[in-house]
Amino acid sequence: MAAHFGRRLRKGAVTTAVAAAAVAALSASQAPDVTTSDGQERQSAADAQATPDPTAADAGATGNSPYYTDLPPLNSPTPVPSTTVGPTTGTGTSQAGIPATVLDAYQRAAAELTASKPGCNLPWQLLAAIGQVESGQARGGRVTADGTTVSPILGPVLNGVGFAHIKDTDHGAYDGDATYDRAIGPLQFIPSTWAWAGRDGNGDGKADPNNVYDAALAAGHYLCRNGWDLSVEADLKKAILSYNYSQDYLHTVRSWMEFYRRGTHEIPDGSGSLPGNRSDEHDTPMSPSVPVTPSPTPKPSKPGGTTKPSTPATPSKPGAPSTPSTPTPTPTPTPTPTDTVAHLEDAGTATLSARAGDTFADRISARAETASGKPVAKVRIRFTIVGDTDAAFAGGESHATVVTDAKGVALAPALRAGEKTGDFTVRALLVGRAVTAVDYRATVTARAADALIRTGDAALTCTAGGEFADRVEVKATYKGAAAGKVAATATLLASAEATTANDKGPYFKDASGKPVRTLTGLETDAKGRLKLPELYADDTTGTFVLRVTTTGGATLTVELTVTAPASSTPTPSDGPSPSQSPAASESPSA
Repeated sequence: MAAHFGRRLRKGAVTTAVAAAAVAALSASQAPDVTTSDGQERQSAADAQATPDPTAADAGATGNSPYYTDLPPLNSPTPVPSTTVGPTTGTGTSQAGIPATVLDAYQRAAAELTASKPGCNLPWQLLAAIGQVESGQARGGRVTADGTTVSPILGPVLNGVGFAHIKDTDHGAYDGDATYDRAIGPLQFIPSTWAWAGRDGNGDGKADPNNVYDAALAAGHYLCRNGWDLSVEADLKKAILSYNYSQDYLHTVRSWMEFYRRGTHEIPDGSGSLPGNRSDEHDTPMSPSVPVTPSPTPKPSKPGGTTKPSTPATPSKPGAPSTPSTPTPTPTPTPTPTDTVAHLEDAGTATLSARAGDTFADRISARAETASGKPVAKVRIRFTIVGDTDAAFAGGESHATVVTDAKGVALAPALRAGEKTGDFTVRALLVGRAVTAVDYRATVTARAADALIRTGDAALTCTAGGEFADRVEVKATYKGAAAGKVAATATLLASAEATTANDKGPYFKDASGKPVRTLTGLETDAKGRLKLPELYADDTTGTFVLRVTTTGGATLTVELTVTAPASSTPTPSDGPSPSQSPAASESPSA
């Protein structure tokens, strides 16, 4: 790689001014894509507290590692109209070309975020701009067919000398350094950030920071956190600064984003050129400035005057041998609050259990402590949901970062159960330092009802061989509230004491029209109501029972009556027949 990470001198005001000019020039030519701030601050639904604005103290996604400072040309490429479906094409400078696999990764990530977080309004050009600034589009597109870089892309050692001070958090698994962290991959994530932000973008079952599909999707989710709307100027600035806190970085990324918005084209993988300038190098080595006292200018002698002879200098006495100077020790960096954390503790979380679809009654809390047990305030704890579950924190996020309070406690956002039942884990990790995680076990149980009632009161009767006029409808409740989406079973029995389905009497019909006397897989609607299918009767008469049960043990028994059909033979009458008249029955008078 052409860049030298060893030098740490940053470009200054010239870079900022040029970048600002580039952004202004490109923005002036933009359509309404570039919007201004609406002045509205947004808070992440996944955070229990308001997330502070990015500051220089935040490590960001990259640990504030160096980046490429080259700017795009002010003359943006002009898009070429195309009627074919495929990658965007265009003409213009070579800087507008993006390697095919890398371009596809950015566009796929933006499409996924459009579906999952439409309110973020993430443009793929922002991902392309960050990719250009962080790694020169994965070193000019030197990636394999699945998007993995041919060789690792590593930033400098983050040992606090010229860069952030981030001790090892991944045991060297990603960056090969077990002492300090380094930014990794085409989007330059530090391991501690990747631990929660990493995503599987290419569907191979793993999240790899060296894969451009995975890294692009992770960067998209990173930029879309905190409820930011990237079509709003204020939120866009916050998102970019949270990635790498530098005004120079902000201007450089913005200039590339606007440049790519004007048009770009696909180039073959591996054919891109690597930028030549980085923020940690300078053409001329710079040193701290030392004020120089100018030499006094001798006064001109007066015309015709005489110049006094100079007084001979008094010879100096032989000096004593110089004492070797003691080297000044390098000052020890002041430990940050994160550096003082020795372990995390459960801060009294109760048993975590909830029915599917409900919010867990208790919230998870963790406490950061020093080795002596003292609480540590103002450190970040990341809560991550782990396991096969669709449970999520408020807002649908699978992770949330919370800053510890004065007691060293971080309270996670409310946790909501999904529809998948079973156990899963919520893991609490310290951001910025490797300490043992705290795991919390959570359980999701099936939706349940504790009571069932029939919604109507009409008698359920039918003649043998016929069909019941009314369908049975019930309502399920749980602790007095409607119990929606609760599983139920309906069984036809010979009597209330019977435990198995009857083999005669009333019946339902299956899809093929055959009689069935047990229905499973039933479910109440959102209002807790369940309407059973039509009921039919065979030739058996008598009284039968319909029993409905739900998950949770709610039971309802309904009586069904099947009567014999009416007889078609007239019943004899005790009265006179219609043909007989009263006069005919009387005896003649004597």
